[in-house]
Amino acid sequence: MKFSVLYGTESGNSEFIAQDLVDYLTSELYEAELGDLANTDPTNVDPDVHAYLIICSTHGEGELPQTAIPFLAELEAKAPDLSGVRYAMFGLGDSFYAETYSQGSEIIDRKLTELGATRIGEYGRHDASSIDDGTELALAWVPGVLADLKAQLV
Repeated sequence: MKFSVLYGTESGNSEFIAQDLVDYLTSELYEAELGDLANTDPTNVDPDVHAYLIICSTHGEGELPQTAIPFLAELEAKAPDLSGVRYAMFGLGDSFYAETYSQGSEIIDRKLTELGATRIGEYGRHDASSIDDGTELALAWVPGVLADLKAQLV
């Protein structure tokens, strides 16, 4: 199976987690590529990709990080039909800011669903206020995503 692991980041945390997921997937003999949402054209979906794993942080008052803004702008401007596209979402945030916790990833999640994409697996999250390591949580999250994807492909 082929995966595209995309990240939206402000400080680099999402990028580090995304790279660790690519390393994990390739060690499990999956094909996986890393991409920055800033350089990803959502209208150019690769039909060979079985699923997109999106790792996205939250910035400021529940806003998108800088590298995710162009991706969302393209989604809104071109509104591509994403029927048949599968994606999984892992959001980063800080529950200290309860009202805006993990909103950056949720903005993208809502838009992808609105355009017809299907989210697979549980919605993964990392809370910066916790003692949990973001990479460890993501690595524990991805097997559930893989199992859900395999069940859908049968």
